[in-house]
Amino acid sequence: MPLPSRWRTLPWISGAAGMALTILLASGAPAPAAEPAPFELGGPGLRITVARGAQVLPIAQVPTLAEGDRLSIRADLPEDQGARFLLLSTFLRGATNPPPKDWIKAAETWKKKDKDNSLSLTVPKGARQMTLFLVPDTGGAESTIVDAVRGKPGEFIRATQELNQASLDRSRLDAFMAAIRRQENSHPEYLRSVAPALARSLSMKLNDECLSKVVELQASCLLENREQLVLADVHSSSIAETLTGAPTDLALQLSSTREAGYGFYSPYIGVVRDVAKIFGAFSNPEFDYLPTLSIRRDATAALLLNKAPSFQKPKSVLVVGMPAIEADSPPRLRSAASGPICAARPGVVLPVEGAPLIYSTAYARKMMVRLTAGSGETIDLPVEARADRGGYVVGSNGPLPAVFKGTVKGHLYGYWGFERFDGPDFTLQLPGDASWKVEGEAPTLVVGRDNALTLTGEAPACVEGVVLRQGDGARQSLSWTVQGTDRLALTLPLADRKPGDIRIEVKYQGMAAPSVLPLKAYAQASRLDGLSLHAGDDRAILSGQRLDQVAAVELPGMVLRPEELTREGSVDRLRLVAKGTDASFKTGDQVTARVRLKDGRSVNLAATVEDARPRLTLLSKSISRRTGEGRGLRLTGQDLLPDDGRLVFSVQADQGAVFRADDALEVASADGVKAVTLDSANGLRLSGPDVMVATLDPEALAPVSGPLRFRLLRHGGSSDWQPLVTLARLPHIEGVICEAQDCTIKGQELFLIEAVGGAPDFEKPTTVVQGFTGSILTVPLPRDGKLYIRLRDARDQAVVLDVG
Repeated sequence: MPLPSRWRTLPWISGAAGMALTILLASGAPAPAAEPAPFELGGPGLRITVARGAQVLPIAQVPTLAEGDRLSIRADLPEDQGARFLLLSTFLRGATNPPPKDWIKAAETWKKKDKDNSLSLTVPKGARQMTLFLVPDTGGAESTIVDAVRGKPGEFIRATQELNQASLDRSRLDAFMAAIRRQENSHPEYLRSVAPALARSLSMKLNDECLSKVVELQASCLLENREQLVLADVHSSSIAETLTGAPTDLALQLSSTREAGYGFYSPYIGVVRDVAKIFGAFSNPEFDYLPTLSIRRDATAALLLNKAPSFQKPKSVLVVGMPAIEADSPPRLRSAASGPICAARPGVVLPVEGAPLIYSTAYARKMMVRLTAGSGETIDLPVEARADRGGYVVGSNGPLPAVFKGTVKGHLYGYWGFERFDGPDFTLQLPGDASWKVEGEAPTLVVGRDNALTLTGEAPACVEGVVLRQGDGARQSLSWTVQGTDRLALTLPLADRKPGDIRIEVKYQGMAAPSVLPLKAYAQASRLDGLSLHAGDDRAILSGQRLDQVAAVELPGMVLRPEELTREGSVDRLRLVAKGTDASFKTGDQVTARVRLKDGRSVNLAATVEDARPRLTLLSKSISRRTGEGRGLRLTGQDLLPDDGRLVFSVQADQGAVFRADDALEVASADGVKAVTLDSANGLRLSGPDVMVATLDPEALAPVSGPLRFRLLRHGGSSDWQPLVTLARLPHIEGVICEAQDCTIKGQELFLIEAVGGAPDFEKPTTVVQGFTGSILTVPLPRDGKLYIRLRDARDQAVVLDVG
């Protein structure tokens, strides 16, 4: 039995999980609900553009209006349009504040002149909402609507909000259905993996049972009950449905923007939105109000109706909700990346969450990702929102410059309507030519057990395979985890391996040849050879094999802990150090050391305390340059030794000790890679019984650079290492020319320079990229006629270049 004509319904106003709400729109007693009809009937269209300042956007790209915006509105009707429509617009300013009459404008769409058949409007100050009406041409229509709007402005405000919200929800449904149908037509076998991503991106309710059906039936199953597919915003009545069978965070995403949910939140299940009661209240024998949904594409707003309009009394008035008049509130997009993202292949996805409207509307426009290399160089790449892939897909402007290797910072940005829109930051990685290395000191790999190994490289996120190989044996794939931005953590299964050479092959995405890392595995053994302990020391050296299993060495009044493990041939040497001790061993004391292993066992080891090791004090040092090789640079202080210089330094034996005839000084690089021994035949002279003077030529250490250290070498024990100077390679400066605001440095080997500053504090320095091969550098004019140069070999010291 049909409902009486005085009862009206407003169906499928989504935002309530797509649930159709039947609302009795008559004044009187409640009536039984009718099954609502969906908004599937195509109505007339509108062409709308919005101008703000000098910029003009189509309505599809405008999430909100602002005071002063200029709107151009025209009915988009066919050439043979038979019925005449009156186009009316009204601005609203509050539920208790009727708009002035001059806020309501009308245009006769059938007229030929633009000024008569379209609306050119400016959003007035104080307006908060805007509503459009399409009314069949009837005498008195305009005054009737004016009276209705000014009589109950609050009802129109509420109805406009709900219609705009319903249109946005419908846009998500349309985007979901279109994507499912495209997939059905192209690759239906992928629906099982694509549909969940679509549902999460667009906040749709996914029926998981559909994905267990045969491929041919999945798409039609997913699109059943369309009015229930759209997840509600959290203040709707069907929130209970979204809490079962669908992740709740999808529903909560809808409240992250003003457009999606109007910013409200209610935890109460069963709240029903009271939508558009005005349509029944204002119906009269002449006019009947019909809600419409607007599907916006560029400048066109196509209207959808839930029932056919009437051109007989009561004639239908089509009500169109426009965007709210308020400040733009772009969504707070969040990065959904769990770590660095590999950008080695085209079409990399920047996963985001927090705003389904970026996929279903054109509000987010001109979206780009700005990549920043380690050198500071930037490049912008276009991105495209893809709901089926859960984020923005990066486009390409051709091959990236060479500096974009390793870890690169990415920032998502664009426009939300007229306003700047900044998204989240991402860490991207692109593989280069650098080889993978073992982190820190190379570990002692022992067969018969699993060995943990950490590798460092420039793009671990781009690693697609790690393989262990030994000799000509079969490849063994290894699992790994990415740690931070430059490390891979591996476990080498060496339980069934033999001692000998092994290699790790790390393969990047998109690169044919893997990076090969040669290593060595040693036989499993457990042996303690001896403990070397000197009188007065709080440290000792334990020698043997498999000393990585040592947890501590206990002596009377002293507990030594492992500090550093090294290997010399087939012998492990474990340096031990005590933190706080009450022991006072003398030369010749016989002690028993208790060696505790990590597996809980203990082994006793006898040791004899040796003579006290010599101790030295650095008295003075002086640095000179070779004649005629100034290279244009002036050194400051006595802590920087140029590679074209000479160092003379003196040391003194502590506590009244005297030097022996066979004593020597060893000078070495900080990493111990290169060392030179100075003795009586090679630059070492006694100044007195306890003072010696040494002369060092840096060429003896070539090609080493960086910090140098020294110690006394003596049979039976050496002194501790002490810092000496920093050895630095100097570029050849051929000249400096300063003009206007810049200076030009000309020379050779300028890659040895890290930065050039105009002041000693290096404020805003000019940096030199790694691998620089040029012979000219351009730097700003210095303040005091001096340029300060920081060398790569001595980053904490500076040399001076006089401009003159």
